[in-house]
Amino acid sequence: MNTDTATYTALPIAPDALAQLRLADDAGRAPVPHPATGDGEPLRCCLRQAAPGERIALVSYAPLRRWAAAGGAEPGAYDEQGPVFIHAEDCGGPAPSETYPFARPGALRALRRYDAAGRIVGGRLLELPEAAGEALGLAFADAFADPAVALVHVRAVEYGCFQFEVRRPRP
Repeated sequence: MNTDTATYTALPIAPDALAQLRLADDAGRAPVPHPATGDGEPLRCCLRQAAPGERIALVSYAPLRRWAAAGGAEPGAYDEQGPVFIHAEDCGGPAPSETYPFARPGALRALRRYDAAGRIVGGRLLELPEAAGEALGLAFADAFADPAVALVHVRAVEYGCFQFEVRRPRP
């Protein structure tokens, strides 16, 4: 049995948001494309590490703001933005995967829980073990056991970067 199989869906940055971010990021700056070093740049457009030489950009992204705008929520002070790597041009999104992206054993992840209004309703610090996917799946199950939780943002503790989002599964 593969204990690292993803039970919940890790969502990349949406294509319409990516199109906007490639013109101006959420801080209002134009992106500056550059070749990837291949030294671990995690791409949030396709949920994989960049290969050396791929054209990427580091942009400021406000995931909760964009989610809230689509659903009419008002996250208020919980609205934050931070750096993320994306492909400089359209990449077509992530390939189908049965595992969670960026699930490197030993990595520290903050899992922030938000309600339908965009307010934080809890969080968790998780050091990913060898069975990283299983640990993430259990953390998401724990989060969604609370009926108030609408979505979970996964962030890298080391840099505070948004990694991906998981939304409450639909019945």
